[in-house]
Amino acid sequence: MDVFTKSARSEIMKRIRSQNSKPEIKLRKYLYGMGVRYRLHNIKLPGRPDICIGRIKTAVFVHGCFWHQHGCSRSNMPKSNIKYWKPKLERNKERDRENLESIYELNWNPVVVWECQLKDIEQIKEVDNIIKLYRKSMEA
Repeated sequence: MDVFTKSARSEIMKRIRSQNSKPEIKLRKYLYGMGVRYRLHNIKLPGRPDICIGRIKTAVFVHGCFWHQHGCSRSNMPKSNIKYWKPKLERNKERDRENLESIYELNWNPVVVWECQLKDIEQIKEVDNIIKLYRKSMEA
């Protein structure tokens, strides 16, 4: 049973945006501070990656743990309206796989950063690799 009325839940859901989320902005600020320059939401790439670094052909997706069902404590399946949520969240995961495969086929490096990882951004191996690759490309 939902603790909100249908209209209140509808208002809450309307405020959720797919771009410029807090986790995405946190990662963007960190990368920019480390000298990495990028473009946002490239419509030419599958899934419109949150961050596109053309110099090193890397597409970064910042995934919310709930919406993309990461498997951590933030990705619990809702207990109400399961007939709606289960297929929706499973389709999100399926679409993510398709987008990552498509980007890989275009010879781009797809990277997924999870919302829960951003608590300790300096420890994310994938982000560290992006920074190293980018700096190496600047030397060439």
